[in-house]
Amino acid sequence: MQQWVADIAYETTSGPKRVTESFYLPTVDDVRAAIVKKGGYALKIRPHSRSPLERLLARSTWWQVQLLRGIQFRSTSTSPGVALWKIIQAETNPRRQNILAPAREALARGLGVIDALKALNIFDHGTLAILAGSERANRLAEGIPHAIQSITQKRKNTRAIVGTMSWLGFDVFSIVTSLWAGKDMVLGWFRENPPSDAKEKERFDFVVNNLELTWDILIWSSVAFGVFLAWCVFSFWWNRGKKDWPTAKIVRKIPLIGAYLRDLAFADSMLAAARMLRGKVPIDDTLKQSADASSAPDVAAYWEEASYNLGRGVGLGPALDRAPLTRSERLEIAGLSDLGQVATVMESIAEMRSASAKTKHKLIVWIAFLLTGVFLAIAFGSAIYALTVMNMSMDSMMGGLMQGAL
Repeated sequence: MQQWVADIAYETTSGPKRVTESFYLPTVDDVRAAIVKKGGYALKIRPHSRSPLERLLARSTWWQVQLLRGIQFRSTSTSPGVALWKIIQAETNPRRQNILAPAREALARGLGVIDALKALNIFDHGTLAILAGSERANRLAEGIPHAIQSITQKRKNTRAIVGTMSWLGFDVFSIVTSLWAGKDMVLGWFRENPPSDAKEKERFDFVVNNLELTWDILIWSSVAFGVFLAWCVFSFWWNRGKKDWPTAKIVRKIPLIGAYLRDLAFADSMLAAARMLRGKVPIDDTLKQSADASSAPDVAAYWEEASYNLGRGVGLGPALDRAPLTRSERLEIAGLSDLGQVATVMESIAEMRSASAKTKHKLIVWIAFLLTGVFLAIAFGSAIYALTVMNMSMDSMMGGLMQGAL
């Protein structure tokens, strides 16, 4: 399902009339069929694309929170779907109207509020998992505060990481630019003023070559890491809402960061599953919904495998007892059979995973500090080393001048 923009010609009493309309349908053929059904002629059909400013606004967590709060407040007197429809109809900003257009088309076609929110492609899968679980339990208004809390907590984590990386990045950038700007000048001066003694010159050339190699490694490794980091940030921002993409696969292979993302995905999906079970949603639907709402492939595979095993007649506890749950989590869940107990254990696992994610978040920050300290120590050490080389050259020059004076 995606949004399409079509230029359509209609026959009117005053002649042909050209209009532009939007559709939320799976394929181009479905759009053509819908146009023919309305009595029009398709002139041009293209996928809807947001402008960079619209993408920036749609990715804003502040705007996401405001949208969810609007649905929550209006849901006190009407259904969540009608509440979202009223928000869309009341919007007057053209850019926000474009952002909300897929949700409007989804609601117009009779889809539910969760399908409409998914069509917006602005929420991460963890937030959608919480909202979907609450909606399936007919408690969406109660689940929205939990979704907002998840958004704000992730925003705080992101700000902490970005702030730390920005400060450390500034330090590294300052050192690297200094090395880059001064490398040719310093090394050029060294090579223009070598020692006159053959043995000292051999040692001098060895030291200068090692110094040049060290600076090249520092400069180009920092440039490569900076480009990779910038690409990761841009890719995660650009592909927000998607299930998987190449950059996400690469990032998940980084040991600590991959585990951090997995813990966040497990915490969100476990909390959503617990809310669905407490809302009397059938267990099979709960497992499938949790798999669909998870952005981490290994977490989604966990729920899919559990659903498959449950369909084969395996007991509920053994079906859920599998990797990537930890040993303590598996011991808690293996012997369960009552759905009420399962919901309690899932909430407990969600809390433990959230705490584990916070610990890993702090560890990532401290490791970043440590690696930056090592980088700066090497950079400063090489600069001090350069001074010893300069002393070798200066001593040789002074020795030559003294001999010339005598």
